[in-house]
This record gives sequence, C-alpha cells and structure tokens, in this order.
Amino acid sequence: MKLLFVAAFALFVLSTFDKADSSAYDKIVAHSRIRARKEGPNVCALQQVMGTKKKYFSTCRNWYQGAICGKKATVLYECCPGYMKMEGMRGCPAVAPIDHVYGTLGLVKATSTQNYADISKLRPEIEGSGSYTFFAPSNEAWELLDETVRSALVSNVNIELYNALHYHMANKRLLTKDLRNGMTVTSMYNDLGLQINHYSNGVVTVNCARIIYGNQVATNGVVHVIDRVISSVGNTIQDVIDVDDDLTTLSDMAQRAGLSDKLGQPGHYTLFAPTNEAFDSLGGDVLERLQSDPEVLKALVSFHLLDSVQCSEAIMAGTSYETLEGNNIEIGCDGESLTVNGIKMVRKKDIVTTNGVIHLIDQVLMPDSAKQVMELIGTSQSTFGDMVSELGLSAAMRPEAEYTLLAPLNVAFSDEVMSMDQRMLKLILESHILKNKVVLGQLYNGQRLETIGGKLLRVFIYRTAVCIENSCLIRGSKEGSNGALHLMRTFLKPAEKNMFEILTENGGFKIFLSLMEAADLTDLLKQEGDFTLFAPTDKAFTGISERDLALLKGDINALRTILLYHINNGIFIGGGLETGVTNLLKTLQGSNIKVMHANNTMQVNSVQVPESDIMATNGVIHFVKQVLYPGDIPVGSQDLLMLLKRLISYMQIKYIAGFRYQEIPLTFMKRIITHVIQEVPDVTKVTRVIETKPSVTKVTRVIEAKPSVTKVTRVIEAKPSVTKVTRVIDSDPTITKVTRVVSGTDLSEISSHDVNPNFDAESLTRIIQAGNRRRGRD
Repeated sequence: MKLLFVAAFALFVLSTFDKADSSAYDKIVAHSRIRARKEGPNVCALQQVMGTKKKYFSTCRNWYQGAICGKKATVLYECCPGYMKMEGMRGCPAVAPIDHVYGTLGLVKATSTQNYADISKLRPEIEGSGSYTFFAPSNEAWELLDETVRSALVSNVNIELYNALHYHMANKRLLTKDLRNGMTVTSMYNDLGLQINHYSNGVVTVNCARIIYGNQVATNGVVHVIDRVISSVGNTIQDVIDVDDDLTTLSDMAQRAGLSDKLGQPGHYTLFAPTNEAFDSLGGDVLERLQSDPEVLKALVSFHLLDSVQCSEAIMAGTSYETLEGNNIEIGCDGESLTVNGIKMVRKKDIVTTNGVIHLIDQVLMPDSAKQVMELIGTSQSTFGDMVSELGLSAAMRPEAEYTLLAPLNVAFSDEVMSMDQRMLKLILESHILKNKVVLGQLYNGQRLETIGGKLLRVFIYRTAVCIENSCLIRGSKEGSNGALHLMRTFLKPAEKNMFEILTENGGFKIFLSLMEAADLTDLLKQEGDFTLFAPTDKAFTGISERDLALLKGDINALRTILLYHINNGIFIGGGLETGVTNLLKTLQGSNIKVMHANNTMQVNSVQVPESDIMATNGVIHFVKQVLYPGDIPVGSQDLLMLLKRLISYMQIKYIAGFRYQEIPLTFMKRIITHVIQEVPDVTKVTRVIETKPSVTKVTRVIEAKPSVTKVTRVIEAKPSVTKVTRVIDSDPTITKVTRVVSGTDLSEISSHDVNPNFDAESLTRIIQAGNRRRGRD
C-alpha cells in the first residue's frame, strides 16, 4: 500500500509539471483520454491500422477520417500510460506500481529487452541507483530485427549486446516533454548521440524509432517503449552518399552543384536520394542538359532536400514541406510505404545520420526551375501542349531562348476549335507564346507583351485577378529554366481594331453610332486610350422614330450625358471583376455604374450583358440591349421623359420640370489638328557660285585641238570667300532670262537671250557656239 501511494504521488508531481510545460505528445495523449472518457477513468482511445500491430494516439484529422496512411483504422481503448485496470471496476482507476527500470521493462511488456538485460549483465546497473532513460525496444521490434544481426548480438554477449543496450540509454531522466525536436541526447555508449525529433502530430522518435508507450516512471528513471531496435550513428549525409555505390550519380551532382559540403555540415536535413537507376531513366540528353547548367543542377539537388528531419514513422497523412530549392513537395504514406507527391517511390527509408535522415527513391524529383518551358505543361493543359507540338511551334522554339506560355485549360479546346483550319489554329496559338520569360511577379498594369507572332498583348491588374487581354490567369503559374507558364481560363483574343471599326463592321449599332456622331463624340471611339464601352445595340432602340431621334439629338448636353454614361475610363473585363459583389465603375459622364460578375455572366445596372469582352485596340466593348441612364440625373422635359421610359425599363427616372443638363467638359477627348500646306508645284532650285567680285564672273573656255569640237568645259575658280546666289525658276513663267557676264568685256555689251524653258541641251549649245563665232569675228 505504501508503494502504491509513492507511485501515485510521483505521478501526480510529474503530471503537474507536464501541465506547466506540456509537449505535443502529451497533448495528443490528453485528447485520447477525452475521446475515451465514456469508457471510464484514465482510458485512452487509440487507432490501430487494420492488418498490422501499429497503434497511435492519433490526431483529430486521422480520428475523424478513421484512417492512418490511407488505411482503415479501428479504435481501441487501453489504459493511459501509468495506469492499470482493477477487477470489477470501470476504466483504469489504479496507478501502475513503480519499480526500478529493470522491473518497469516487465510492466510495459518489453520482456525481450528485459531478457537481454539479464543476458548482457546490464540488469544490476538498471536495478541500482541512478537516473536513467531507457528507450526500450518492444518485443515486436526485436522480432523485426534481422535474424543475423540479432544472433550476432546475443552470441557476443559480453560486448555487443551490452553496448547495443547502452546505446538505448541516457544517463539522465528525460520525459517526453523534455525530448525537444532536433535535440541530440548523449547515449551511454561511447557518448554517441541519439537524434530526437518531436513532431506536431504528437509523434516522438529516437533515431527515427517511434515512442509507442512513453513516460513509464521508474524509481531510478523512466522507460519509453520504441518500435524498433536502433543502431549507433556516426556518419553524415555526405559520408553516406559518398560511399554508397548506388548513389554515385547523386554524389557527383551534389559536388558539381556545390552542395556536397553542406550535406556534411551539422544540421537537420531530410534527403530524398535518387538512385543511379533513377537518374539513368531520365535519358542521356536530359542528364547532359542538367549537368551543363550549374544553377539548374543546384536547383535539382536542392529540390530533394528538406531543412527538417522527416522520419517515416512521423508521417501519418500527406503534408506539404518546403524544399531548399524553395518549392514544396508533399510527403505522405500509403500503408507501410512512404510517398512523395502521391507516388510510391521510396525504396529504403530512415537511413539515420548525424545531421538528418536519408530515404532512397527510384525516381528523380524534377523542380520546375530545372525544367524546359515545354516541360512545365501539366495534365490540365495537355491539349495545349499537344497542339503546340503538332503544329510545329515547339520545334521552332530555340533551346537557348526564353519564352512564356499562356496555356488555356483543356476545356477551352472545344470541338469547334479542334475542327478549325490548322493554319488558323496555329496563328491563335502563336498569340499564346511570348518572346520573353515573364514570371507572375513581373506583370504590371498597362504592360505590353510581345508574342512570337509579333502581336502585342496588354496586361490588366485588378484587385483579385491578373488578366491578359480578354483572359485571366488562374492559380498555378510556374517558372522554368528558360521560361514561364501561366494558366489561362480561355483563349486570348488580341485586339486588332478600334471600337469604331468593330461597331461599324458589326452592323448592329447604327443608331448608337449616329447618336455619337450627332454628339460630336465619334472621335472618342477612334482615338487611342483605355476605355470600357457598354454599347447599346440597335435592339435597345426598338420602336424609336425619326422624331424621337431628332428629340435626342436636339439637346447636345442631354445626348452627351446619356452616351458618356455608357463609357468608363479604364479597361474592365468580366474575369477581372470581383465575383459576387457590386463593382462601381465611374463613367465619363461622372456617375457610377454598377457591374456584377457571377457564374460567368455580367450585369450592368441589373441589365444582362449578352456578349462581353470584345477587345479593341483602345479598350473593351460589352454589348447591352437596353440604354443606360444615370439614376442621380433627373429629366426636365416631358417628351424626353416619355421617350426614355420606352427605352429604359430597369429603373424609374426622376422628373424635375425645367431641369437643364449641364455641359460636360470633354477633357478626355484628344483633338487632332491637321495643317494642310499647299506647295507651288515643280519648283527647281539652281545655285550658282560667283567669285568674290559680284559684278564679274570669270568664264574660261578650253577648246580641244580641233576647233570644230563643240565640247565646252567651264572652270570656275574657287576662292575661300564665296557668295551663293540662288535663282528659283517656277514652273509658271514661260520665259527664263539667262545673263552671261564675260571678264574683260564691256559691260554695256552684255546681251540677254529669251530662252524657252523647254529648250533642250542641244539647242542651248548651238546658241552658245554661235555667240562664240561672233566674238571671234569681232
């Protein structure tokens, strides 16, 4: 009775400290006690994986799913650690008797460990005084140990078995709350370290062996039962991959990437190590490409490395973890198998090192940053990838160049799209490939992106969306080594015409265009800019007469008020509007319109928009079948009121007798002024260079040996001081006077000849020769 009281008091003291500084393990056990409260006092609810002996104090997630690692789990009710049943009483009302460590091994049913303590002569030590922590393998753990190893331990009882058991002990009492994540506990065998990990799901591991029954207090310490026999650890991750013949490719890549030294430094890492066979399966070309780029190689190796220790026994469901490369991978489990990104690829797990743990995998994990741009295409965009390849666009993409793919989802490739002319489809897809690499964070409002087809695409940034032309991006953008990929909701329709051209060619907006012309606003539809137009179709004016049109055109301020209420400054497409809420857009008239977008449909002022997102070079057009009118502007004319009531049915228009519409300053209009300059036709400029003496021009004629030759060469002396005289001969005059001044001649004898401007060169030569003969006779 006295012993029972001592045990109860010790447990009470320890539990008090636990509440003050509880751990994840303790909290999970406490929740298990709550789940089993109907079974009586001190009962804990556990989950056992069907077909195995594995039992867990499970998390809420696994409890409500009724499964662990994807396998159905049954519920068991057992006494919580430290308590036991009493005959004829509900639950576990009794405190387990306290004993020394050796006796406690029997109490927690670790009888194989107790037996080996006898054989190895460890028993006296753990029965005596001291304060120990014993991580005791369960009976099943010893059975799982390789028979050859177990036999070797038992046969060499004087050294090996004793040392092995000492490695499971620490010369200090450590409860689960003391076992902190990432700590190293010094063992009693050569002071070698025990790697402790304490996870948020309540799992506590020692060298990746899970504590399945913890905190069994003894008079000289505490016993934790673990699910496997652990072996001493002395190597780093680098040491392991350097000597493993099946990891030579990984070792070489880590060395080239400059990460080999990191794997040898102190830390807490998990390495998913692809085998040589896994790398070989990539193919020679891919391996060569990866190894030729140091940055890509570093990204590849880093993508296999976590900055935390993830033992397989701690994985109870799929959880995402960030790699050293920066992107995440999901680690999960499927029964006994460990999975990565949902794939069973782990060949060997829990190779414990001094700085982490290694899991061997039979596939290479390829991060987006190590992929070529076409390799970024996923299953939801596979049709886009197939068509880009089939139409020869991928073959034309140079490996050394960078691109961005704007990939529509598979659902965008309807039967109509797939049946269109292949040349047309190729042109469409060219608009979905940008010449440069543009990642999501580089996109900004108003940006122009050039496609491989030479077209420019506009970027629009909204509160909750990023859009390019008429299509908005959805979650899932990726960045590769030579490009980026963005997922698009629909096909892009780049603008090719302005608003005026679109409405004119459509043919269904004649009345609206005539009203815009009457209001002197047509240029607004033609000018450059970024506008949103809710364009009323001719159906919106059904029943309107010439008299009604004259009434509308009669007051230009009223007409402009109505028309400018249909136009917003800025481009707003359906996918860019926040879904399910009212979006207030300020019009050029000054009042707001109310736009809602939900279930892929748009409404403006409660009026349905039958067709939206018609992209123009100067904005976007949405068609409406009713005329819109600002609700805060009254009407002052009964005739106009009656007309508007016929055109507008979605609202009540206010009437204030005598109300006059205010003139709206057209500051948004770009006035283009054209100056027409008329030029005098056929003006010929002739420039003569005259020597410094303005009154005299020296003409030197050189006549070749035969005087009869008519060739005349004029040599005009050129001195630095030159005066240019320009004679402009217009086409209008019919007579041009040519004056020839000859040096040494009496100026009074200077003659003038009337010359027809149409004279040819030969006639002019004959006149000059005749003059020469006359001077010769003189």
